[in-house]
Amino acid sequence: MFKIRSLVTALALAGSASVVFAQALPTKAPAPADNPTTAEKVALGKMLYHDPRLSSSGTVSCASCHNTMLGGEDNRAGSVGVEGQVGGRSAPTVWNSAFNKVQFWDGRAASLEEQAAGPVTNPIEMGMKSWDDVVVRLKAIEGYQVAFTKAFGKNAISKDTATKAIAAYERTLITPNSPYDKYVKGNKSAMTKQQIRGMNKAVELGCTACHSGPAFNGPGVFQKFPVIDNGYFEAQYGFKDDKGLAEVTKKAADEHMWKVPTLRNIALTAPYFHNGSVKTLEEAVKLMAKLQVGQDLAKSDIADIVAFLDALTGEFPKQEMPVLPAGKVGTTFNK
Repeated sequence: MFKIRSLVTALALAGSASVVFAQALPTKAPAPADNPTTAEKVALGKMLYHDPRLSSSGTVSCASCHNTMLGGEDNRAGSVGVEGQVGGRSAPTVWNSAFNKVQFWDGRAASLEEQAAGPVTNPIEMGMKSWDDVVVRLKAIEGYQVAFTKAFGKNAISKDTATKAIAAYERTLITPNSPYDKYVKGNKSAMTKQQIRGMNKAVELGCTACHSGPAFNGPGVFQKFPVIDNGYFEAQYGFKDDKGLAEVTKKAADEHMWKVPTLRNIALTAPYFHNGSVKTLEEAVKLMAKLQVGQDLAKSDIADIVAFLDALTGEFPKQEMPVLPAGKVGTTFNK
């Protein structure tokens, strides 16, 4: 819901006046040529993703902030890292992240592999001093020696292979078959009348100009937020305290530019926005309409759009926790 542009290609379902954006979520994510998905990589990546020994204190894993038992994040305004440190942004969901064109709120990572490398050595998140230290830990655990050999061959433990394995696992985290997906595929009873009204209202407002495509995360990479200045809301929510992409590029033109987040499973991922300052989906819809397209929505329209967003909650593949390989990594963890 950012700027009103020409709407994306749409279709009308037979017997219905409702117009939809017409792309169901794929059940499989594409993998890069240099990291084809294999069962061995996925199994290894799942272990690494859930292993707190990749953090300096031995207490924080990828799953700590991106919980696959929940909506793929942690329902916090700021995630908690090593030594109880709190980050400045709300963790984005890992579910369907394989369909993002870039990763992180500010889009600083071009791939899942690149993204997987970042938190491990971030001093607030997982706190390792270097990936060299991580590799030393992994090599000291016999079970990881076996798992890496199965996935990549002998003597394969490295930053590159570890991040490739994590990315391979994350590409399996897809939630298809939402009521919306079933509706798009022709099941006209899959969505309620209210959800259909909300879908049509979202199209009318121009929400799909940015939140388009099968993952509802846009045809482009970045969009400005907020578009419309509003001192009252800024005082309440502090959206502009963080400059987004400009924090990375240091360019004024990139201030308050953000990766367009997916709307998939959004009903499960409160609080909302990059700083987690908005507690409810109703408030988020109200703010997006006001700050992006200059519309004051009636309560009934907000309720309809929220109902539609509920219809984007998909089916979650069963997640069984991996058995982590036993092994000592030293007498103590770094403080």
